[in-house]
Amino acid sequence: MLTRSLGLLLVAALALGSTGCVKRMILDSTIHSTRIGSGAADTIGDYEMASRAAAAGVLQFEGMHRLAPDNEDALMLLTRGWAGWGYAFAQDDYEVATLANDEATAEYHKKRAKAAFDRSVGYGLELLAKEDGGFQAAKKNADTIKAWLKTHFDDKEDAEVLFWLGSAWLARVNLLKDEPEYVAELFIGTAILERSRELDPAFMSYGAQSTLGAYHARSPMGELDEAKKLLEDAMAKTQRKSLGVLLNYAKYACMKSA
Repeated sequence: MLTRSLGLLLVAALALGSTGCVKRMILDSTIHSTRIGSGAADTIGDYEMASRAAAAGVLQFEGMHRLAPDNEDALMLLTRGWAGWGYAFAQDDYEVATLANDEATAEYHKKRAKAAFDRSVGYGLELLAKEDGGFQAAKKNADTIKAWLKTHFDDKEDAEVLFWLGSAWLARVNLLKDEPEYVAELFIGTAILERSRELDPAFMSYGAQSTLGAYHARSPMGELDEAKKLLEDAMAKTQRKSLGVLLNYAKYACMKSA
């Protein structure tokens, strides 16, 4: 009788353990499928719908991360989601308010954009740490960060997280260009984007090259010749069909050289 009872307890314990494993497998599968399908949002042309969908998406991804904190797909979705929402919507609202000389509203949206970029950078670094935890030591200077990136991130698939992390990093610096502590680490975001470009130049319609082109035209003292060269090359490679490349050219290289 005792043996039978112990056997039943063992079976019950195994069943509970299996249930937990099955639930985690289902959760991981759901998150992975969400990552694959999330690109459909890029086809939405309605600005208001896209804005609301992007905001709802990052909140959904936050929930997924809460349920599966070690899931790399969830971290990737958050890195990409916060970077994209911050740049396309919060920063856009900030720029509109700035052009309207509405300082209070501009400051409000500036804080929203910074918070988005902060979260993107945080999740991106968390994802990189799963490959190697040496970022803090590597960011000492441009040479050390480049060497670290080249040593530990050498797969084409790494281009995705590096692109979104680097984009968020540079966007945050541009947003906070009057704050020396952020400007002083501009080289980090540049190195990350350059590594993404090396691994997969065509990713996001030559997005890293386009973003680096915008970076080189960031101010009247920027490298406008280099900016135009990068952006014109990106336009040629995308057959002038990439809105992001065309926007960066019009916003940075073309206008600044006029």
